[in-house]
Amino acid sequence: MQLDSKHEAANAYADAAHCYKKTNTKESISCLEQSVNLFLDIGRLSMSARYYKEIAELYEQDQNLGQAINYYERAADLFQSEDVTTSANQCKQKIAQFAAQLEQYPKAIEIYEEIARQSLNSNLLKYGVKGHLLNAGICQLCKGDVVAINNALERYEELDPTFSGTREYKLLADLAAAIDEEDIAKFTGAIKEFDSMTQLDAWKTTLLLRVKEALKAKELEEDDLT
Repeated sequence: MQLDSKHEAANAYADAAHCYKKTNTKESISCLEQSVNLFLDIGRLSMSARYYKEIAELYEQDQNLGQAINYYERAADLFQSEDVTTSANQCKQKIAQFAAQLEQYPKAIEIYEEIARQSLNSNLLKYGVKGHLLNAGICQLCKGDVVAINNALERYEELDPTFSGTREYKLLADLAAAIDEEDIAKFTGAIKEFDSMTQLDAWKTTLLLRVKEALKAKELEEDDLT
């Protein structure tokens, strides 16, 4: 800093952060913050984005999802401004994943739908579209509004005409029908059928369990009324 070499100072802070990583997360984050501020000062946006992403990952390790979202958002914005779309989308997927875990479903839905739209324009990424739409659809299910779910499925068909022929679409449609009919057996059956071919990850399982619990609670409530 005394020699006015911000680039060197920023690198030194980053090195210090990496030394702290194993022993002191708080100090590691503090050093990465210093590094980012210096890189921002000299216009090195890609480096700043990279270290914002590292800070987000440290918060993620500590299960501080709110702060992780905050820093993944900063990283995504900088990556986007530098046209590093793949890295920006990786950060956005993390934001959506954690937003859904924190029950911020509209935010998660918006991100997954946006990534799906972007991916359709790329030959390399379009194969991932059905996965993004499935994630968005599961977040729609968590909101518990059957009309909104069915409207979303119609929108997804318009967005990607091939989607209605996928197992992901069938799963969402079957689950929406089960919620509408308040049929827990049908709901469980649809998940089992899908899972036997494509194993559901922990995130999807957790969210679908929330939907099932809400369905059960509704059933009990109605039993009490009768």
